Amino acid sequence: MKIRPLVCVGIIAAVFAAPARAADKPEDLTQSAAESWLQLTDAGNAGASWDQAAKLFKSAVTKEQWTQALAGVRPPLGKVISRKVTSRQYSEKVPGFPDGKYVTIQYETVFEKKASAVETITPMLDPDGIWRVSGYYIR
Repeated sequence: MKIRPLVCVGIIAAVFAAPARAADKPEDLTQSAAESWLQLTDAGNAGASWDQAAKLFKSAVTKEQWTQALAGVRPPLGKVISRKVTSRQYSEKVPGFPDGKYVTIQYETVFEKKASAVETITPMLDPDGIWRVSGYYIR
């Protein structure tokens, strides 16, 4: 079975890790991981974001493919002006992915050259117990 990453506009995700702690809600842990990862993508640091990717993501996209995708999509949007969380949803089933623990986070984002965008980030709990972003797209 071939697993496809969450994809839109040629961008799929990389990662920033957040260790899972029993007392923390998945939505809180993953939002922190997602925002740390977004700092890497905002800075154009595709290599670092891929290095920190979920195991599932790394098996679906090479570092070079991710670097090319990020370079093709983010620069035309310009710098981030503002970003606000609009939703966070925990799920154990995400279409196209194996069952697991996922949180889908949506941000309302204003870029320099795009006044209204929605960024969707999907962290997952990796086998080592660390939350990492496994999907990212902009619409």
